[in-house]
Amino acid sequence: MARPKVKDEASRKALVYSRYYGGKVGTAPKVPVRSLDDFSIWYTPGVGAVSKAIEARPELSFEYTNRWNTIAIATDGTRVLGLGKVGPEAALPVMEGKALIYKFLGGVDAYPLPIRAADEEQFIATVKALEPSLGGVNLEDIESPKCFEILDTLRAEMHIPVWHDDQQGTAGVILAALFNALELTGRKLRETRIVLFGAGAANVAAARLLAEAGCDLADLIVIDSKGILYPEREDIDTLLLRNKWKYELAIKTNGGGVKGGLKEALDGADVLVAAAGQGPTLIKKSEVARMNKHAIAFLLANPVPEMWPSDALAAGAEIVATGRSDFPNQVNNSLLFPAIFRGALDVRAKTITDSMVIAAARELASFAKEKGISSRRILPTMLDWEVYPRVAAALGVQAQRDGQARRKASKKQLLRDATLMIGQSRKAMQALMKSGVIGEPPE
Repeated sequence: MARPKVKDEASRKALVYSRYYGGKVGTAPKVPVRSLDDFSIWYTPGVGAVSKAIEARPELSFEYTNRWNTIAIATDGTRVLGLGKVGPEAALPVMEGKALIYKFLGGVDAYPLPIRAADEEQFIATVKALEPSLGGVNLEDIESPKCFEILDTLRAEMHIPVWHDDQQGTAGVILAALFNALELTGRKLRETRIVLFGAGAANVAAARLLAEAGCDLADLIVIDSKGILYPEREDIDTLLLRNKWKYELAIKTNGGGVKGGLKEALDGADVLVAAAGQGPTLIKKSEVARMNKHAIAFLLANPVPEMWPSDALAAGAEIVATGRSDFPNQVNNSLLFPAIFRGALDVRAKTITDSMVIAAARELASFAKEKGISSRRILPTMLDWEVYPRVAAALGVQAQRDGQARRKASKKQLLRDATLMIGQSRKAMQALMKSGVIGEPPE
């Protein structure tokens, strides 16, 4: 497997195109304006009747306005991609890119919303104040462990879905990929030894979701920058005070009491999920060689994985995945988040439970199986757009089972709704490009 060159051309084009287009997303009307009379309907005086109806029954805001299809992508810019703490203004192009994906693949109207907040309390208060305008919130690129407290608080105190894609989205797509990788290697989740290398947002959430899906936490080993987590580690009291989420993993995982670092953790392990930082030298071939036969390695750091896939395969791994589209087996949350919110919005969900994420992950994995899985294709790609309505419908059904849906609908109806919304979004893009409203980029 060839090692790709750094794509400087993509960076150059990103700068040129971003200036040319002045951003990646905007708003567009969804009602006709045929004459001045229409303004008296859509705005004053007609709109007053709509406001009075909503005043009497605030839940009607989900029917009479676009609230039902609107989410905010909220960030404080403290951990943006692989760039780190770049601030809210510099986070905006990333949030715009995410909004574009939400619209194109999920039909969701997502508004990029970097927030200049002095601390997590101010960030939480700001997001909560926006609830009357929104059907959901996607938290994005917030540093750990602050992101855990923000997510837990907003999920508990808001009445619309609050989702942290770096936690739940990454965990969900890891689970989907693992379902198929385990099947290809003849394993079951309950009997598999899994090593999570890195204890940030992605892997802390992955540990929780794996447990909810049936993984035995005793078979799970988590490693942070100081080594394997276990109850007697010398900094365990500090973890209790400063990072209760990592503390709980130290108490509940690693049933074998393994101590040391990655080398010791991988001895006899079946699966490695690395979300530890930029590679390609964070993991050695000699460490992967200590894993069991038919090993599975997910190397998820972007843009440079913790080790090159070719090195992992040479060390004996049978299935290797990364977060990149230019290698086989991209494990990227973009396969999940547009459909997650499509499904949540279509049933007017109040939250997104772990069981809803697991249902979505199972549907993503099932779609791949129907198309045919192999060691080089364990998940669909972003080009398999038919998967998004299916995942959305599966999530909507589970939301109803969990008692978190304001709207009842059959799976068939939800599939039809999601297909229509995503199809319309794609048609609108094609029409705008064909008409020249969205022009060709400059050379």
